[in-house]
This record gives sequence, C-alpha cells and structure tokens, in this order.
Amino acid sequence: MPILNSLISLVNTRRLSQIDSFKSNPGQVQNEQLHRIIKSAKDTYLGKLHDFASIKNYETFAERIPVSDYEGLKPYVERMKKGEKNLLWPGEIKWFAKSSGTTSSKSKFIPVSKESLEDCHFRGGKDVLALYIENRPESDMFSGKCLTLGGSHQINNFSNDSYYGDLSAILIENLPFWTHFMRTPDQSIALMDEWEAKLEKITETTLVENVTSLAGVPSWFLVLIKHLLKKSGKNNLLDIWPNLELFIHGGINFTPYRNQYKELIPSDKMNYLETYNASEGFFAIQDDLTIQSMLLMLDYGIFYEFVPLSELGKPHPKALTIEQVETGKDYALVITTNGGIWRYLIGDTVKFETTFPHRIVITGRTKHFINAFGEELMIENADKALNEACEQTGAVIKEYTAAPIFMGKESKGAHQWLIEFEKHPEDLEKFKQLLDDGLKKANSDYEAKRYKNMTLEMPHVEVAREHLFMDWLRSKNKLGGQNKVPRLANNREYIEELLKINKK
Repeated sequence: MPILNSLISLVNTRRLSQIDSFKSNPGQVQNEQLHRIIKSAKDTYLGKLHDFASIKNYETFAERIPVSDYEGLKPYVERMKKGEKNLLWPGEIKWFAKSSGTTSSKSKFIPVSKESLEDCHFRGGKDVLALYIENRPESDMFSGKCLTLGGSHQINNFSNDSYYGDLSAILIENLPFWTHFMRTPDQSIALMDEWEAKLEKITETTLVENVTSLAGVPSWFLVLIKHLLKKSGKNNLLDIWPNLELFIHGGINFTPYRNQYKELIPSDKMNYLETYNASEGFFAIQDDLTIQSMLLMLDYGIFYEFVPLSELGKPHPKALTIEQVETGKDYALVITTNGGIWRYLIGDTVKFETTFPHRIVITGRTKHFINAFGEELMIENADKALNEACEQTGAVIKEYTAAPIFMGKESKGAHQWLIEFEKHPEDLEKFKQLLDDGLKKANSDYEAKRYKNMTLEMPHVEVAREHLFMDWLRSKNKLGGQNKVPRLANNREYIEELLKINKK
C-alpha cells in the first residue's frame, strides 16, 4: 500500500506546490480569488446592482458591499429556492445546505453552486488526503474504507428542481460514483432521515467492513462507537477494525473528547486530523499533525475578511484582510465565495496561531459566548478550563452548556454550568475549584471579574442526568448529522429548558 501512497504523492506534487505558494504569498492569492469571484458574478443581479464590472480593488468592493448575516442573504435565498436564476451567482442554484449549527427552530439555507461543490468542498476533501499522506507516507489507509457519518436530505418544497439537506448529505449525493467504493455505509443508509434507525443500519453493515478511517463530528461518532461496541461485545474499536488509523473530525472542539477516543481506540498509531468545513465552505485543514492549529486554505474560491470583536454590532464594522491580521487576537470570520455569498458574517470566531503560513484555531461563535459582566468568555476558554479540571480529577465530560446567573438585589452574578459526565469526578467541589482556576488562567477578563468575588461568584456546577442532552436534541428533532449542543449562551434560554427536563 505504501507504493499506492507514492503514486498518490506523485499525483499530488503539483497541488502541494500550490499550497506552499499560498503559504508564502497569502495576500496575492487572496486578491486573485476576490477578482475572480467578482468577475464571475458581474452580470448577475447583484453584480449589476453594485456595478461589479468597475470594481478594481478591495477597498471599492468593501465600500459597495456591506457586511451582513443570514438576514441579508435570506431574501435572495427565498427567490433562488423558487428557481430564480442569476441573482447572486451565474446560473441556477439547485442545492441548499440546511445549516444545523444551532438548535434553534429557525433554519438557514445556504446556496451551494456547482463551483463551490467542485472547487471548494470536493477540493478540500482531496487536500485532506494529500496532506495526510504527506504527514504519514507509510499510511495503509487506502487498503480499507472510510466510515462517514453525515446527515440526510430531502426535496425542497419550494421547487421540484431544488434540494436541501445537511452539507454532508449534499456532498454524498454529488460525489463521483467511484468514491462510493472507498466509503461506508452505502448511500441509502448514509442519507436516512431517522437517526436511531440509521444507527442500527450503520452498525449492522459496517461491523463486517475493513474500516481504516472515520470522518464526522466527534460527539455523534462517540454515540456510534459505543453502539458498535455494545452490539459486537468488543472492548475497543480496534477489536472490530484492527487497521483503523485515522479520524478526520470537525464541527466541534475535539479537546473534551480526546481522552475518550484514546480509551476507545488504544493505539499510538491512531491519528486525528481536524478540518474546518461548514455549510458555507471548506476553510481549513490541520496540515501538520504535531500541532493543533489548521492551515487556512486560501485558493478555494473564498475571499476572507476578519472583523475584530470590538467592531461587531456596528452598522459598518471594519474588516481586515489576510495581510492585516495579527496572531493571538479573536476575529469574526467574514467570507465571499464562489457559491454567491457576499461579505457574509458566518458566525464563527477564529484566532491566528501563526502567520506565513496562516494557521487558525476556532475560538467560538459570535452568538455563543458569555459576556453578561464584561468577562468575554469564549468557548475556547471553557474547553481549556474543563479539560484541565478533567485531567486533574479523572473526570470525563460527555456534554455541557453554561449560561450567566444575573445579578439580583441581594446576589452577585455567576456562571451556571450544566455538565453530563461520562465519568464523574470523585470530588465535585474540587472539580468546580479547578474549573474556576482554569477559567482565570485562560481569560484575564474573567479573572478580573472574579477578584475577591466582587462581580462574579464561584461557578455553579449542576450535574446533568444521563442522556439529558440527547433527549433535549431529540425533543427538537435534532438527533444525528452535524447538530450541536450550544456550549455557551449569553442568556438563559437553553439552560432553562435543559434544567426543566433534567428533573424528569
């Protein structure tokens, strides 16, 4: 199989050279992407409205097109659903990725053009394999199949010619036929709507396969792995698939799950590769397995901008280009794509660990944070603090969420944490103290607010009953796929719902 890897590496030599090029010339490559996108869309409705033909530089582009969120995109999406052409991108958009990054009842439908499928999403998948083989030339991954765990799709009611579903399902539906020989389960099972029935079918069909790699969201894969072990009577996943060597993961921070995976896949040869792939585009790949940050992919037909968090909420937030960003600062990600998305505030926050090459970590969501008292607590802070508390107490966390407890006339503010443990800490008070210490260490604003309990009290930690978060997602018809539990919220909407059913 290493001979096959050598052939693959030979084929990928040109591509790896292109990646090296944008590592050292990020500004030039990004400007080329922007001008190509603008030129492609100059004869669309939006292109004529803003006279794209006369735009010669980034500054003019930024002046004419405002930064917007889904509310700005939605009117166009509604028209495209009904078959209207040439609105935001040339031709007709037939696929819409239904965003499942939130548990709210409000769905977002992101247009997916032919160009974004081919030049972004599929190219990203190819690059994952190319970069992995570059890291692990001795890999035997191609001797078996990749088990992918995705969502489902269905015909869009607005038009018989337009379809929507989870991004993973859209990719499966549109993959070249030959790729289906390299993956499992087959398409009919992969696209099933009902999560628990899908779980049974995947287990039934994949137990007899030679699975060498996995691809999906860590939290949902844990559910599948435990189901596989229960059905098979095996102790760990290598007893089922002895040649397993790679987990390609994304969607949520892997840190809280890492120790569980090490127990379920007890091998020093197991590799974990993170990707940043959303409904709106394929953004980043962990190109070096020895570090946790991901390389921002700059030539996928996406132009990136970065809004400092201090600018969020302003009518015309100032955005920075790839050449202007600094390491160690949080930015809200803004994208313009070959799918017809223009200066779109995606909702994620990222931080650059390095520049030249530009590697990022995802630090949270623009709407998923706690800043009720000026503490600006991000998901990255929470995951780090919880991981430290778990390491020192032997606890293992399955799911969690947190929200503020607002100040009363006679009470100070606090953060309330609702945690479902896979393995409970022997001393919950010690765990709580370590969590508090970890948050202080990760976030100086939180530390300042905790000084002598002047603004914030110690964290309040509530233990969730078994399957609480799963039951909550089930009640919202959000089981499986890429659905996520909101880690942090600046209000008490989610946590109050969870606390209520925690008592049942």
